[in-house]
Amino acid sequence: MNVITDFHGQPAVKLQTPAGDRATVLLHGAHVVSWIPAGGSERLYLSPRSGYGEGQSIRGGVPVIFPQFNQRGPDFSLPKHGLVRTRRWSLDGLGDGQSRTDTAAGARPAEQASVRLRIAPDAQMRALWPHHFSLALTVSLEPQQLILALEVGNGGDQPFAFTAALHTYLAIDDIAAATVSGLEHVRYLDAVTGTGTVAGDGSLSFDRETDRIYYEVPGPLILRARALDLEVAMAGFRDTVVWNPWAERCAALPDMPADGYRRMLCIEAAVIDKPVTLAGGGSWSGRQLLTVR
Repeated sequence: MNVITDFHGQPAVKLQTPAGDRATVLLHGAHVVSWIPAGGSERLYLSPRSGYGEGQSIRGGVPVIFPQFNQRGPDFSLPKHGLVRTRRWSLDGLGDGQSRTDTAAGARPAEQASVRLRIAPDAQMRALWPHHFSLALTVSLEPQQLILALEVGNGGDQPFAFTAALHTYLAIDDIAAATVSGLEHVRYLDAVTGTGTVAGDGSLSFDRETDRIYYEVPGPLILRARALDLEVAMAGFRDTVVWNPWAERCAALPDMPADGYRRMLCIEAAVIDKPVTLAGGGSWSGRQLLTVR
């Protein structure tokens, strides 16, 4: 079941599978603001202080980052995190309870609900970044699983390069109890210290501000946080960002409660280290799959 509705004054699509999994996606930024697996609780963190006005970025959920991650990318004059997270996307299609088999999700038949949103550059975006790009985000629900698929197209004659991410905020009960496995022995940049190194043995845990870009992540990650056990898998996205602002930085963010860092962790599907170059007429796609274990 898919329903067009309103969320904090923004038009939104509510998805629901026959099993009872639910998600909410805004046209503003193609922003996923809620994912509740059937029989479970909210799995995405959304700040209670976030704004939702036109041109505003939303704190939490899953912002779409393109064509530049933060200020890392081919064009440092672009706004932080790019051009599309604060603009209205258009509805490009709805799927409602369709049965399919997805080998990437474990080769099992599932009842699915989905929505596809699309954006192309307007005059304002072209003034900032003069390329004929198109983006589509497909948000799909299956039992106990959220699948996000980002597609980038180059409709022009000239190549362009980009970085991108799905800036996923995951809801947890206590950051001090959270661990992430699957990043062992992976090269990363610590953006807090500005140094690069290789991760050691053991799962990643948290007791301070964490802002890391892991490069060429080989396989799925497992997030454990007391009652939460979540698998985060990616395809097409080579890199992974792990971020928690911790107490001091969180208190300085006007759209976060001072203790909000305790209940969130970003695990972001990304392509940052090696920007993607698309020739004229070319395309690229990447996916992030979140599965309750």
